[in-house]
Amino acid sequence: MTRLLQRVAIGFATVGPLGFVPIAPGTAGSVAGLALFWAVRSMRSTWLEVAVFLIVTGVGVVAASAVETRYRSRDPGLVVIDEVAGMMVTLLAVPVGFTGAMVGFFAFRLFDIFKPFPARQAERLPGGWGVMADDLVAGVYAQALLRLVLWFGDAA
Repeated sequence: MTRLLQRVAIGFATVGPLGFVPIAPGTAGSVAGLALFWAVRSMRSTWLEVAVFLIVTGVGVVAASAVETRYRSRDPGLVVIDEVAGMMVTLLAVPVGFTGAMVGFFAFRLFDIFKPFPARQAERLPGGWGVMADDLVAGVYAQALLRLVLWFGDAA
């Protein structure tokens, strides 16, 4: 990988400077995911949400692999593109406003921190797949919880 491509990969994986935030870089990455969600949602296209999610995830796998190689570290904390993808899957095609998005945000952070089965096991996947997969699992759990909260909210 050329030096320029490596720098681009690191920049993508760290979501610019967010991966280098000294306190809670994962939360900073999740906030970036929430901001990206709102930007994409404003276009009112589920297909665009899916496309952006797939691009973030696919490029994230490659970028996270490059960062692991560069820093000779497994799932380095400075990689936060996985949190962006996790937030995207949490809110993907869920009809939420501000409050619902915040519930999704906190649910995702909770599942990302505690890593219920099979999230922790997904971390063992090779390279960038392991970096991204645990956050995608956390995002699926968070979406399920969010949909449950929304369903009970409508049922009340």
